[in-house]
Amino acid sequence: MKALKDVPALRRLAADILWFEAPETSLRDQTRFLVYAMTHATTKELAVLRRHVSDHALRAALKAAPPGIMDKRSWSYWHVMLGRATVPPMPSRKLRSAKSEPRTVHGN
Repeated sequence: MKALKDVPALRRLAADILWFEAPETSLRDQTRFLVYAMTHATTKELAVLRRHVSDHALRAALKAAPPGIMDKRSWSYWHVMLGRATVPPMPSRKLRSAKSEPRTVHGN
């Protein structure tokens, strides 16, 4: 798990986007933070974020996105914006039913 730089601009973003936890906690997990930001940040917040994070880091976050954070619209938008012609299926969780058979649960 790679951490983001702990700079004031990113701390402010973390406090606004992941309001439910301390900014230093949010910045410790770059992938999780970026996925939340790509889903919930405003245009102004994304402009600040893009000054500190490369397209490569955003692509890596999409590739490793945990299930349940991104909605379908954001998932599609960011794949297209970052140059991917074909949008892959969203990340999903595998749950076991009472009969122990795997069942797929898709994100938002």
